[in-house]
Amino acid sequence: MPSNRVVHLRSARDGVAAQSLREGIARIQTELGVTPEFPAEVEAAAEAAARAPRLPELDRTDLDFVTIDPTTAQDLDQALHIERDADGYVVHYAIADVAAFVTPGDPVDVESRRRGETLYGADSKVPLHPKAISEDAGSLLPGQVRPALLWTIRVDETGEGTDVTVERALVRSRAKLDYETVQRAIDGGTAEESLVLLGEVGRLRLAREAARGGVSLPLPEQEIDVEDDHWHLEFRKLLPVEEWNAQISLLTGFAAASLMVYARVGLLRTLPAPDPRDVQRLHRTARALRIEWPAEVLYPDFIRSLDPEKPTHAAMVNACTRLLRGSGYVAFDGEVPADPQHAALASEYAHVTAPLRRLGDRYAGEICLALCAGTEVPDWVTEQLHQLPELLQSSARRGNQYENAILDLVEAGILQNRVGETFDAVVVDVDEKNDTKGDITLQEPAVEGRVTGTRPLPLGTDVKVKLVAADVATRLVQFSLA
Repeated sequence: MPSNRVVHLRSARDGVAAQSLREGIARIQTELGVTPEFPAEVEAAAEAAARAPRLPELDRTDLDFVTIDPTTAQDLDQALHIERDADGYVVHYAIADVAAFVTPGDPVDVESRRRGETLYGADSKVPLHPKAISEDAGSLLPGQVRPALLWTIRVDETGEGTDVTVERALVRSRAKLDYETVQRAIDGGTAEESLVLLGEVGRLRLAREAARGGVSLPLPEQEIDVEDDHWHLEFRKLLPVEEWNAQISLLTGFAAASLMVYARVGLLRTLPAPDPRDVQRLHRTARALRIEWPAEVLYPDFIRSLDPEKPTHAAMVNACTRLLRGSGYVAFDGEVPADPQHAALASEYAHVTAPLRRLGDRYAGEICLALCAGTEVPDWVTEQLHQLPELLQSSARRGNQYENAILDLVEAGILQNRVGETFDAVVVDVDEKNDTKGDITLQEPAVEGRVTGTRPLPLGTDVKVKLVAADVATRLVQFSLA
């Protein structure tokens, strides 16, 4: 079942449901050959590195950084401070310096290259690095002096980045904030200036994205509560501050890509332009859903016009995910790739803001440090550079498998005691090769599922469906048209 949502555990109390969730996640980890545990030598190396990091001379603990993350997060990669600069802004973005703890070829480095990225789903996490680094010494926890890659980006009054530098520095986060708290403070007029400016810069960057022809799909997240023998799942729309915060990360990724493309050495995140046949198919889907899509309106502008709370628009958003498939990485040293752009962002782009959770960010960050300092890119980076795209692509596939398996597990748990019941649903996708099969979204509970009918499925239409199967052990959920 295609999905771009990650299930977040909102609350859990011990009981049958919580036990089933834990057992199901353990089965998934076994099937995929992943584990949150690290070999003893890796843990020992991480603990030793945490006690003796390589610290920079530059001290920027004078900047009032804060982190903004989900409440339970401890692997804090990014800390933010924004100030006014004449008619524009200066964005200070501190990124955890994993290279201060990890030595090329040491046990932590070798294990991180095997893992590639942190895997998330419900209350589970399979981390890229041991907790001694990822949730303690390397994490930008409040009140703690930490080594970081300090990005300083000047932004003009239109939201366009005009200048960038990155250097190693000591920083200290003043507070660990969550999205809900920050949004309330901004909305209520009680937020400090740096957070007010986050809203200003975030809105400007979103406008720049629209003008550039970039696009992101407004897909809601799913949150789960488990208590006694009950599972409850619901959709949650992203808060504006989450979009603004993401725009700061994107701004940094664009700046990093610009540095690397200019110097002809780097690691970019790429996405090919959509196949015109897929765009034509989406136009046909819009007609089937009775959503107006004028021929002169480009697909990014069309997607921005959709409201996923409307059933037909939700079906359209789901269909549009096919335009964003095929992302990958490209490494280069001496010659810029023929097609370096990320089509959905309408720009060159690099991952550099989550090194605690993504392997490639450590390498890309190191390249940018060298370029800004006017020094040679370290040998340990150039020696591994051309191996990274395949390694990162493989770990990304594993991450998608993990998230989708946990989503299937949770939805089976939600429905396991309701087999035979009839539900209100909306058909959100129809199979190309068999129009009697497709995907639906239930109105209550907030579940997606596969459906089979005896006649062509009416895309975007309200239907009645009967739950045929919901098996937690196999993670199978199947509906039929009622």
